[in-house]
Parts: sequence; structure tokens; C-alpha cells
Amino acid sequence: MQKIIENPVGEEIKQAILPDHHAKEFRLTEHKGGFVLFSFHPLAWTKVCTDQMLSLEENYDEFLKLDCLPLGVSVDPVPCKHAWAEHLKLKKLLLLSDFWPHGKFSKKLRLFDDEKGFSQRANVIVGEKRRILFYKIYPIKEVPDVKELLGVLKELNR
Repeated sequence: MQKIIENPVGEEIKQAILPDHHAKEFRLTEHKGGFVLFSFHPLAWTKVCTDQMLSLEENYDEFLKLDCLPLGVSVDPVPCKHAWAEHLKLKKLLLLSDFWPHGKFSKKLRLFDDEKGFSQRANVIVGEKRRILFYKIYPIKEVPDVKELLGVLKELNR
């Protein structure tokens, strides 16, 4: 049974500080202009998560054309994210680690599954003023449709 989650569209994300797979800090408050897509995936090294991150990598330039920085996020630690990014041959997409405090960012966005210890599969688009503009949770075994995200961004850019 899927639990009902209060939709946080319109809420402000005060801050998000997460290390990327290169162990460099990403700070939402330092990202100037445009949109940020936080694409949450449960765990690295799984088939659906792999397909999800590869779809972002393959469409990375399309996201940038729509003034959006796509980012992958999971609770995996930085060394795991780094090895996975190398395995996937990611050249552009950054993978953020929500490892410690465990799932703090995904909990803030109501995406953390306490029973399983990882986030749900979800996409969250944040606007220039750090307000949540799009929030969608997907079935765990479903790769989010990247065309849907690009369509949402086209609408947001109008």
C-alpha cells in the first residue's frame, strides 16, 4: 500500500548541502539562476537506477538548454557513488550522496522510506528562489520518463 505524502510544491528548500561523487560539496544556495532537478533513486548499482541516471546523462545538454541542472541523489556513500559513476562512464551528471546524516535531504522532502532505509524514486524540480515547482514519486521499478521532465521544464520556461 502506497502511503499518502503531502505534496510540498511551493515550499522553499532553505538549504541543501550534499557531497557529489567527486567528494565536492554541492550547495543549493550557491547555485545561481535556473532550475535544479533532484532525481532521487533508491540505490546505486541496480538496473532501474542505472537506467534512470543514464537517461539524465544522455539528455544532460537538453536539460541545460532548458536552464536546468540535473542531479542524481541517493543514500549511497561517496566512494560507492564515485565507483558507480565511473562504471556508468558518466561525464556530465553529478551524483549526490545523501548518506550522512542518513537520508537527511530525502527526509526533508518527505521521500525517505524508513522501513527500507533509502529514498523513494522521485523527481523534484526547484526554481530560482529554491521553491519546489515539481514533485513526483514513481513506482520503485519504473524509470521516470525523461521526456515528461523536459516537457515540464519547457512549461516552466514559458
